[in-house]
Amino acid sequence: MKTISAPLFLVTFLTVIYFTACNNTSQTSEKTPDLIASYRDTTVKPGDDFFHYAVGTWVKNNPIPAAENSWGIWSLVNEESFTRLRLINEEAAAQKDAVKESNAQKIGDFWFTGMDSTSIEQQGISKLQPELDLIAGVKDKPSLIDELAHLQMIGAGALYEADVYQDEMKSDKEVLHFSQGGIGLPNRDYYFDMGERFVKIRAEYLLHVAKMLQLMGEDSVTAAKNATTMMKLETSLAKASRKLEDLRDPYKNYNKMSVDAFSKITPSLNWKLVLDKMNIKNIDSVIVGQPEFYKQVEASLKSVSMNDWQTYLRYNLISSFAPYISSSFDKENFHFYRTVLNGVKEQRPRWKRVLNAEEGLLGEALGQLYVQKYFSEKTKHRYEKLVDDVFAAYKERFQNLTWMSDSTKQKAIYKLSTVTKKVGYPDKWKDYSAMNIGRTSYVENVIAGNIWNYNYAIAKLYKPVDRTEWDMTPQTWNAYYNPSNNEIVLPAAIFIIPGLPDSLADDAIVYGYAGASTIGHELTHGFDDQGRQFDEKGNLRNWWSKEDENEFTARAHKLVTQFSGYTVLDSMHVNGEASLGENLADLGGIVICYDAFKKTDEYKKNEMISGMTPSQRYFLGYALSWMGHARDESLAQQIKTDVHSPNFLRVNGPFSDVDAFYEAFNVKPGDKMYLADSLRAKIW
Repeated sequence: MKTISAPLFLVTFLTVIYFTACNNTSQTSEKTPDLIASYRDTTVKPGDDFFHYAVGTWVKNNPIPAAENSWGIWSLVNEESFTRLRLINEEAAAQKDAVKESNAQKIGDFWFTGMDSTSIEQQGISKLQPELDLIAGVKDKPSLIDELAHLQMIGAGALYEADVYQDEMKSDKEVLHFSQGGIGLPNRDYYFDMGERFVKIRAEYLLHVAKMLQLMGEDSVTAAKNATTMMKLETSLAKASRKLEDLRDPYKNYNKMSVDAFSKITPSLNWKLVLDKMNIKNIDSVIVGQPEFYKQVEASLKSVSMNDWQTYLRYNLISSFAPYISSSFDKENFHFYRTVLNGVKEQRPRWKRVLNAEEGLLGEALGQLYVQKYFSEKTKHRYEKLVDDVFAAYKERFQNLTWMSDSTKQKAIYKLSTVTKKVGYPDKWKDYSAMNIGRTSYVENVIAGNIWNYNYAIAKLYKPVDRTEWDMTPQTWNAYYNPSNNEIVLPAAIFIIPGLPDSLADDAIVYGYAGASTIGHELTHGFDDQGRQFDEKGNLRNWWSKEDENEFTARAHKLVTQFSGYTVLDSMHVNGEASLGENLADLGGIVICYDAFKKTDEYKKNEMISGMTPSQRYFLGYALSWMGHARDESLAQQIKTDVHSPNFLRVNGPFSDVDAFYEAFNVKPGDKMYLADSLRAKIW
């Protein structure tokens, strides 16, 4: 079981982060180069390719580093956060008198073992030997099922996915969800797409699996044979898996049933016994996202030999923990998952990789120390006010809609009024005291962290829903909307813009950059094609009139058609259906926050800065939030697996639908971004 992860249709996240510090009335200093102006490429016509007009010079001058699959403003924010977190870790590791079980002790010891490459190399695979011995003991179906349950608990889940989060129909209750999983490639399409790129990836995957098996002691012939067998098993699981766009339907992916009924789908798995092995007691029902997948699980359990299951489990174990053991495994894991799939040329330095691992296991422990140093209460209040301004603008948008009936409109306004606003950091922090972190072994610390997070998730099944909890840490440069809690969550780090101090950020940048791409974006998720299906209490319930529902669908379909027409790489198009929710949120954030910006004194004065009007700087500020570029391999993976459109289309795409953009930059018929008024998506 992975730590409290939510399904594709439940919580949406931004792919990369980009946000800014806010300012009340400050203007750009004449002595300081204007960030917005310096990043532009004025050889590009705004109406042809606004993204490259807005940030093209920066993209040209900032190639992607060898250790990265993409590079952009999110990377600059990351670099700043990495530096801050490294200092926190080094100070914690240097403490000689850290209180046992304290956050400082755990952070310091985790950092120490992660950075102790000599011990990691000497230990090799030995610290995983107890787990390999358990897999070697799989001789029959009961022992196989027990081992599958055990691997879920230590963070090396195989064959199926099990997660704890709120019941979509009854948001005041935490429920165990089962979903499709069990494959080593990014998603089902990687097993079946016949394009040259994906044929090569499948061939590389076979080589990778064989190499990992060889590193564990198999000869080359046996390893190649076992890799082919494992690929066959995974392909059968992928065939029974749903496509990306189909995972976004909240009703079709909600199949609540008794534990006994679930066992009837998979007779080989008596789920009462399995749950007992997973330390899950006294639950009578589960939610199964994709029942047809579990029919294939049953077929595989009947047809695959125990020897082949052992191979599958060994690979899943070693693949899960390869980054935390000796370099031969780590490098091979990096080669396939970062170089082959993402085009990355070299590893990040060890200290950054350790911070990434620590973030996933001890994130809020780091967060407590982070906000003490880098996020003041004054700053928190400032951004809470900006959030309030965006909410007010959205309410006016609803009130002025001409296509929505008064009945649905009033319900939408009421739902908006009940959205919880979480800004900066949690009021209550997680207690990590029971997590067993020491200075002996890096991989053992990772497993201990996985077990703690597993137990933390399971404990939720027996408690009231804690609506104060955050699913992101303060130092995370991201944000989300959670429909089950009807909340937007905006971590402290999203309000960082590298190279532009608070005092120099004019309101146009603030409203475009932090307001539109973040606050307005996440708020719109509450009313996008998925979020609108949840009511103000976070329950999956239809509160729309049929006429309004049909009108919304027709208007949203224009975005499906528009984005499906964009070619990104080779002959690969954006998946307009899978990316609809994010495209709706981008468009909503832009128009809502533009309304909010128009109420500012800066907009009303209409004074030029660096030769640009306030409206022009607003759209440039929004484009700044997506400044960056990615390797082709990474773009290909994004198109196949991610519900977010590529960055340049998160600018050019929605701007083509915004009338105010046409007015600000005098976009005319014949310009490449021009859409006839009848083709523009107009929703909010």
